[in-house]
Parts: sequence; C-alpha cells; structure tokens
Amino acid sequence: MSIHVSNVTKLYGEQKALNEVSFKVNSGEVIGFLGPNGAGKSTMMKIITGYIPQSSGTVEVCGIDVREDSLAVRKKVGYLPEHNPLYTDMYVREYLAFVAGVHGASKSKVDEMIEKTGLTPESHKRIGELSKGYRQRVGLAQAMIHDPEVLILDEPTTGLDPNQLVDIRKLIREIGKEKTVMLSTHIMQEVEAVCDRVIIINKGEIATDKKTTEMQGSEGTVILNVEFDEPVSASALKKIAGVKRVQHVEGGHYLIEASEARDVRSDVFKFAVDHGRFILQSHQEKAKLEDIFRSITGQK
Repeated sequence: MSIHVSNVTKLYGEQKALNEVSFKVNSGEVIGFLGPNGAGKSTMMKIITGYIPQSSGTVEVCGIDVREDSLAVRKKVGYLPEHNPLYTDMYVREYLAFVAGVHGASKSKVDEMIEKTGLTPESHKRIGELSKGYRQRVGLAQAMIHDPEVLILDEPTTGLDPNQLVDIRKLIREIGKEKTVMLSTHIMQEVEAVCDRVIIINKGEIATDKKTTEMQGSEGTVILNVEFDEPVSASALKKIAGVKRVQHVEGGHYLIEASEARDVRSDVFKFAVDHGRFILQSHQEKAKLEDIFRSITGQK
C-alpha cells in the first residue's frame, strides 16, 4: 500500500476544505485525482506530502504516518506543485545538482534525469530562459531525482501546448510503470490517456472512486441529454428504473446518467406526458469521462 488516507478533515478557520476523506492507492497505480476548483485537491496533496497538517484523521505513505515522521515521508515522495517553484536564475544542470545534494542523491542522477525527461537540448540554459513545457520537465526531474516510490503531481500539464502535452503524458506513463503516481488535472483526455483509476472529490468529499475503464462507460453507462419545455423534479427523474444520476444543467435541460442495459428513453417520454411537459430535444450517447464528471460534480 503506497498511500492510505483515513477520515481526513482539514479546516481553515471555520471553512472545511476536506470532510472525512478516505481512500487507498496501491503500489504501481496511476491515479487521476479530479474535482472542480476549490474541491480540495491541492489541499489533500499538500497533506499527503507533509507540507501542511490535517485537522484530523490519518495519512500513511509507504506505511509511514505523515504526522509522526514527515521527513521520512518526504524521502519516499516526489512532489510537483501546481505552481512549479523553480530558481529561474540557476542553470538546469546546476539546479538539479542542487536538488540532488539536498536529497543526498548521487550526481549521476542529474544526468539520468536530464536524459529521462528530455532536457538534454536545454540543459545548458538558465531555467528562466526555458519554455513552459521545459520548465515542467525540470519540475518533474526534481521530483524524481531522489528516486521516490510515490509521485504527487498537481496539474502537471497546465499551460502546455498540444505537442508538449503529448510528451509529458508519455513521460508520466513511463514513470507509472515503475512508481505510484497521483496526479490532479482538469483535462479529461489526460486522465483517459494515463490513469488506471479515477478519484473524484467534490466539496471536500469523495464523490466516486472507480477504475478509468468503468468511468468511461465500459460497464454500460449512457448519458441522456434531454430538454423539457419547463423545469421538472430531478428527484422524480431519479426514481425512473435504470437511472443512476441526474444533473440539472439549467431551465428544463437535464443530463440523465443511466444503465445501458435498460433504455430509459421511453420512460422519460412517459414521465414528460404524466407531468404535462413537452420534450424539446433528446439525445443519448455512450458516457464519456467528461460527462460523468459534470454529472457527479454538478458543473454546468
């Protein structure tokens, strides 16, 4: 077990950022940690890495309690924060040698990380002269230079162009073959491309925890996009057999997540007739991860 989070709550004054969050991450898994802005993703990652303490609950990394031995945990963890903090006046090789020294890693690790993260052509430059994509590579290199067992990556591809996205995703997939990786992102295609499992957090609580293939609808989930002439009762729609979840988008527009094994379209039509409503449009398709995310988190 690489990460074990049990009933973690985090309070900022009277604001509850996390509310009794629990999950486990096994060795060798690549986990997508998703949620809307303000859901508690970065807070949870900072607690796991020992940067801030939880208000209650326990967190163990590789069997070590973060609160009891934060320094031991940091030896096991590589961390790339959302806002990649780098010494921009330092040269790439100089900076990585400095980080290696902090961790007590051998100097040979510098050359290894430069090659592994594709930094060789830019390694002679100051970090401030690098593009956003190469700065992210430097951030990944510093996170991995002490050969950690667990990698925590907070929005690792923010601001990258399409070519840089492909390169960084490929690198994360390669890393995931050897280490446990937990990454947060708002890019659903990224999760589908690199993650084995998806944990969605919403309003400080775990909303769902499933394998990526299950979230993509391999278990027979469809989304019925339907618009009534006027708003209807979402709770009444949820009572239709086969309906798993209902999201009210706006007005009479609803996203209905349902089982593919039972076509609910005729039941939704009957629902409209029984409630004196007209259906203005209706479209059903295989559920995508983005659809399910919107449905779970209630994002319009």
